[in-house]
Amino acid sequence: MADTMQFDLVSPERRLASLEARAVRIPGADGDMTAMPDHAPTITTLRPGLLTVETGSGSESYLVTGGFAEITAEGTTVLAEAAMAKDEVTRDYLESLLAEAREAQASATPDLADAAAKVVADLVAVGDQIGL
Repeated sequence: MADTMQFDLVSPERRLASLEARAVRIPGADGDMTAMPDHAPTITTLRPGLLTVETGSGSESYLVTGGFAEITAEGTTVLAEAAMAKDEVTRDYLESLLAEAREAQASATPDLADAAAKVVADLVAVGDQIGL
């Protein structure tokens, strides 16, 4: 079994990471999961949350607001709707994400109301997790 795998994190604006990782903790829409080398092939959608990459020299965390993760035995690729290094997230940025999510919740049709409320709750939880 290999010790590391290729990890790539891409948002529409830029590539945020391309490195060798030991593990990637992913905020999956159906629950958090950890991808490691030789993982079974999986594709999952993302919910707003912190994605954490463990490398040989430590760990790096990124705020993702949604998207997809493709996990293979060779590596993990995350295509995020929006992503930012945790250290770059400001209170103003998080509040703007929350304002958008609350607007979407207010105008959601009944069949989407629960999903919209979950996005708001997930963003509030991320703010608490990173101390904003």
